[in-house]
Amino acid sequence: MTYVVTDNCIRCKYTDCVEVCPVDCFYEGENFLVIHPDECIDCGVCEPECPAEAIKPDTEPGLDKWLKLNAEFAQVWPNITVKRDPLPEAREMDGVENKYDQFFSTEPGKGD
Repeated sequence: MTYVVTDNCIRCKYTDCVEVCPVDCFYEGENFLVIHPDECIDCGVCEPECPAEAIKPDTEPGLDKWLKLNAEFAQVWPNITVKRDPLPEAREMDGVENKYDQFFSTEPGKGD
């Protein structure tokens, strides 16, 4: 099992999760975070820290797309280990459905 970041992180990008991760397995895109599935130790401390409830265990049904996306972009985006402010539109975007199709960016973030 691993944890994956899902749709609701897009255009929110709260980073409370990266601050508590003991193995620094988060990677940063322009408007989204991902978890490297081979680095995640399945401790679960990140899941309750996400204000947008965007982090889920990969054992939940229907997360295959997100596991693949997390694995793919963790290979190319920079590592992030420090908490930063969320995106300015985070509150308005929290809970918006189908954000992937409308807003997902493949561009990397800043990283540490």
